[in-house]
Amino acid sequence: MNLILFGPPAAGKGTQAKRLVEEYGYVQLSTGDMLRAARASGSELGDRVAKIMDEGGLVSDEIVIDLIDDQLEQNKGAAGFIFDGFPRTLGQAKALDDLLKSRGTQVDRVIRLVVDEDQLMARVTKRFNEQGRKDDNPATFAARLEKYNQDTAPLLPFYAERGILREVDGMASIEAVKEGVEKALKETA
Repeated sequence: MNLILFGPPAAGKGTQAKRLVEEYGYVQLSTGDMLRAARASGSELGDRVAKIMDEGGLVSDEIVIDLIDDQLEQNKGAAGFIFDGFPRTLGQAKALDDLLKSRGTQVDRVIRLVVDEDQLMARVTKRFNEQGRKDDNPATFAARLEKYNQDTAPLLPFYAERGILREVDGMASIEAVKEGVEKALKETA
């Protein structure tokens, strides 16, 4: 099964993805983790990613798609993939469809974690203070959230029309979100 966890930055996608990896053996493809790894690598690509992230921007579709394509290639034969933070735009969604189609597969389920943006800002501020992640700076996060809302809104009807979109209350307890995700996975499209 190929699953997209959909929701704004800090909605809890990573938490749920890690749990699904442990329970089902899927490979998690977190664009945030891949971008942080690229940033830390000191490579030319990493330097470009760092500059964009520090300015509160989102990296280009081309960079993200290249990172995803590389991971799909490296994990051939996996039971399935969890796309965490990808796709973010309609162009990326179509590129993902093309990538998966070229491998004889598709997106099977999209689970949207629905969150309250004010509470989300509080969550990010706390994470920034505790972990010091530069991309969680509250001002930077506000720019990322605005960009997310602008770019990803078209994805809701794109996946809803296919009958594969499910919504889960992302502000509930981790256990309640887990139960909602499980229910969404078991529903037929």
